[in-house]
Amino acid sequence: MNNQSQVDYSTDRADRYIAKNKGTVDPQYRNHYHASPPVGWMNDPNGFVQFQGAYHLFYQFHPYDAKWGPMHWGHMRSADLIHWEELPVALAPDQDYDRFGCFSGSAIEKDGKLYLLYTGVTADDQGVHHQLQCLAVSEDGLHFEKVQQNPVIATEALPEGASLVDFRDPKVFEKDGMYYAVIASKSAEETGQILLYQSEDLLQWEFASVFLKGNKEQGVMWECPDYFHLDGKDCLIFSPMQWPQDGDDYQNLNSSVLAVGKVDWATKQFHPESYQEMDHGLDYYAPQTLVDDAGRRICIAWMQMWGRDFPTDTLGHGWTGSMTIARELKWVDGALKQYPIGIANKSANASGVSTTIEDAKATIPGIEGDCGLLQLKVDVSDLEKLSIHLRENEKERTVVHYDKVKNELGIDRSASGIVLKGEEATLPVSRKLVLPGERTHLELAIYLDHSSVEVFERNGEAAMTANVYPTETATGISFEVSGKAVFTEATFTQFV
Repeated sequence: MNNQSQVDYSTDRADRYIAKNKGTVDPQYRNHYHASPPVGWMNDPNGFVQFQGAYHLFYQFHPYDAKWGPMHWGHMRSADLIHWEELPVALAPDQDYDRFGCFSGSAIEKDGKLYLLYTGVTADDQGVHHQLQCLAVSEDGLHFEKVQQNPVIATEALPEGASLVDFRDPKVFEKDGMYYAVIASKSAEETGQILLYQSEDLLQWEFASVFLKGNKEQGVMWECPDYFHLDGKDCLIFSPMQWPQDGDDYQNLNSSVLAVGKVDWATKQFHPESYQEMDHGLDYYAPQTLVDDAGRRICIAWMQMWGRDFPTDTLGHGWTGSMTIARELKWVDGALKQYPIGIANKSANASGVSTTIEDAKATIPGIEGDCGLLQLKVDVSDLEKLSIHLRENEKERTVVHYDKVKNELGIDRSASGIVLKGEEATLPVSRKLVLPGERTHLELAIYLDHSSVEVFERNGEAAMTANVYPTETATGISFEVSGKAVFTEATFTQFV
């Protein structure tokens, strides 16, 4: 049997290890305002929820190595979605039904208690891993007890043809007094599908429907589903593996997709009207959402991608992985809008006056930094092309570029520092997309952290996320212009 099952994992053991070793990680590429593990490996966000006045974020966690390993649930919380407080480990693979990992899941509040619904990984008599769904509960939001009824959704509850090996990532929600969970599955035809289960009490579950089934042109497995209603539309997020490339879309081997449509609650099936990629960058996977007490639909994702290099592991830094900054999602006039919830624009360095750059490369006084928020508003009436060189020195830079004629916004990390290889046929170093509608002004919010760049078009129409690993400290920011660019706003807010 796999040696992993012989290890005596526990939350106490993990907490002791973290306390002893978190001071040994190398901080060179540690992000400052993105959720990151204290030590070890981080992937999917789990149990993203507001509870007892705070935002709680759980995550896939292997504390003992900077590589993926026996999955625990790490835990942190925040008052503002920017500053994160480390909390005790919530779950460890310490039971027979989850001894090979506590995989991804979600959280929900019921009767003042916080419940975690997660995937446990076990093995049959032949050593084949099976996935099933388990429940843990907490009264204080810090310490969790696994329920005696586990697993609450066993493999016997699968529909005909569904894989016992690929049955994971439950996202729980409540509707009209009933609890539901959308769960990722693989069909007998080797396609992705989302299953729906229902329960009156979170303990006794029954299969409700195949909520949505993919075809051969939509990838081989769908992960991390999330269903919600947004501004009059039913929405289903999922992360497909090997969704085929379509022009500028789905260029990463794995993607994050928003399906928009309508649920027929009589048959409990989702009828999609459209699919779209959520982020046109290089490192964005497994997004999960919540609704907060202000009514905002907020999304956060793993700021990484499977099948890529992980430099902080390769270099022996002792940690791997970060989350994106949180985004508010809106559905407006038939389109998804994404607005970053990030650093407030205060104590910012600013250009002070309108700056014009014409057929030249130049800097703007006061605009520099490697950790903070760059906000720009540019009159592009007479522009041909604009390249924004971030974290620039003589050897390295990350470039955000805009082509006025093509109305294309892009990001290029080919000269950012450490070259990141992936499983794609070509190096994953650049992405672009066509912005909707013609414009006379380009407005951008660019979030820089020590190993990441996140670009938002400020009308919410584009988002691009990428990890970067400069080999030298660089705070330079310059602007290369073909034609004329009039910067009516240019500020850099340093993160503190």
